[in-house]
Amino acid sequence: MNTGPAGSSLNAARRARELAALPGEVVDVLVVGLGATGAGAALDAASRGLSVAAIDAHDLAFGTSRWSSKLIHGGLRYLASGQVDVAYESAVERGVLMRRTAPHLVRALPFVMPLTSLVTRRQAALVRGALTAGDALRLAAGTPRAVLPRPRGLSAVETLRAAPPLRPYGLRGGLLSWDGQVADDARLVTAIARTAAAHGARILTRCRALALTGEGALVRDETTGETISVRARSVINAAGVWAGGLVDGVRLRPSRGTHLVLRAGSLAGLAAGMQIPVPGSTARFLLVLPQGDGRVYVGLTDEPADGPIPDVPEPTEGEIGFLLDVLGSALDVPVRRDEVAGAYAGLRPLLDGGHRTTADLSRRHRVLTSPDGVVTIVGGKLTTYRRMAEDAVDAALAHALPGAAGRRSRTARMPLVGAAPPERLAALDAPARLVRRYGAEAPLLARGGEDLLQPVAPGLPVLRAELAWAVQHEGALDVDDLLDRRTRIGLVAADRQAAVPAAEAALEAHRTPR
Repeated sequence: MNTGPAGSSLNAARRARELAALPGEVVDVLVVGLGATGAGAALDAASRGLSVAAIDAHDLAFGTSRWSSKLIHGGLRYLASGQVDVAYESAVERGVLMRRTAPHLVRALPFVMPLTSLVTRRQAALVRGALTAGDALRLAAGTPRAVLPRPRGLSAVETLRAAPPLRPYGLRGGLLSWDGQVADDARLVTAIARTAAAHGARILTRCRALALTGEGALVRDETTGETISVRARSVINAAGVWAGGLVDGVRLRPSRGTHLVLRAGSLAGLAAGMQIPVPGSTARFLLVLPQGDGRVYVGLTDEPADGPIPDVPEPTEGEIGFLLDVLGSALDVPVRRDEVAGAYAGLRPLLDGGHRTTADLSRRHRVLTSPDGVVTIVGGKLTTYRRMAEDAVDAALAHALPGAAGRRSRTARMPLVGAAPPERLAALDAPARLVRRYGAEAPLLARGGEDLLQPVAPGLPVLRAELAWAVQHEGALDVDDLLDRRTRIGLVAADRQAAVPAAEAALEAHRTPR
C-alpha cells in the first residue's frame, strides 16, 4: 500500500495513466459507480489484495451520496417501523465512522425536539420511548457515552437557549438527543475513494459504462469519446438510482428527498439541530441541521420520483412550500420563501416492493446477482455504505473468485485518509475549517502560502487552498467538480457565481501535467 498524499492522490495525470493501461489487463473486480457504496466497494476489494478498477460516468459523489441530510444516524425511524435489524446496523456503522474510520469527518450533533402545542403528550411519550430505545442501540453497538451522550428532557428555558428561533408561547420543554453528523457527504466519498487509491484501486471518473456483463464492461471515456473494453473476473454494479439501466431485472422505485439551504441568519442563534414533528404523523420529523459554515439545511421530503432519472434532481415548489410550512409551525418568526438561499434534492435507490408510497419501502440494502454474474447493490443509506460495500464484495467473490472468498473485509478498522483521534486534531497547526474537513492533512493544505489561505470570494468560508488541493489530490477535473462536490459552494447559486473565477484559476495553476 502507498501511504500519504502521494499514494492516495487523484488527479488528471493519474487518471490518464491508469485508464490507458486498463485495456491490456484483467482486473479482479470492476466497480461501476463512485458514490459512497461504490467507492466503499473499491476500498473493500483493494484492501483485500485484489486488483480493482472503479468507474463513474461523472464524478465522485455525483449522485445520491452528495444530496443527503449529512447525518450519520442511528436509525430511530427504522425502529418505529419495526426494522430493528436496519436500526442496529445503522447504530453499528455510525460507531465505526465516529470512533475508527472517520472521526475527523463525523462528529456528535445535539438535536432538540420542541414540545410545542402541536405535540400531544402521547406523541411526546412515544418519542421519549424511541430515544431510550435508540440509546440502547448505541450501547449494544459499543459506542460510548463520551462519543454520544444519553438523551434527556429539557425545560422550556433550556430548549429556547439551544434553539432561540422557536416560538416560546405554548412551549412545554423539549427532548435532547444526539446523533452523528458528517462535515460533508461528498467529502466523505472523496476520502473513501482516495483511501481506495492508496491501496492500489484505479479510481476513474468520466468513464461511462455503456454495457455491462459478468466479465466486464464496454466503457466510454467521456473526456475524449473513446471506447474501451474493460475485462474483469467479477463486476459490481453500484450505480445507485441508475443501477436498473445497466442490469436487466433490477426494478427500482426512487423517492425524492428535498432539502432547503438557509443562511444562518434566518435561524439566528441556533446551537443545536432540531427535530420538528410533521403534523398528522407520529413517525416523521422535519430536520433542521446547522452546518457550521454559515448555512442551515432543512429537510426532508419522501416523494415518489417516477419517470426518467435525471442527472441532477430538482426540488419542486410544492416540496419547498411543505418544508417551510412545517418549519414555520414551530418558529416564532416563520422563514419566508425569499429567505431560501438554495434547495437540493436527491433520489433514494429503493428496490420496488409494490407498496403504495415510497415512504413504505424498506431501507434495507439488497445484493442481487444476475444470471451472468453481475452483482448489484441497492437500497441502504449513507450511514451503512461500508457494510453495503462489504456485502457486495463478498457476493462478487463467492460467485466469481471463490479462491479469494476467504479474504475477509478489513474496512471496519481502516482509517480513511485524514483520520486521527480528536486530541491529535486539536493540536494541529492549521485553520479550524481545514481541520474539520481534512483532518490530519489540514497542515499540508495550510503550507501553500498566505494567498491560498484567503477565501475564494468575499464572504465565503471556502479557502483557495481547498481548490488547489482538490485539483492536485482529489481528482477534480473542472469547475463543477470543484464547486459542486469537492466544496459545496454550488448549493447557493449566487455563491457559486462569485467563486467561479477562483475555481478557474485553480484549474489553470494547479492541474497536474499529463
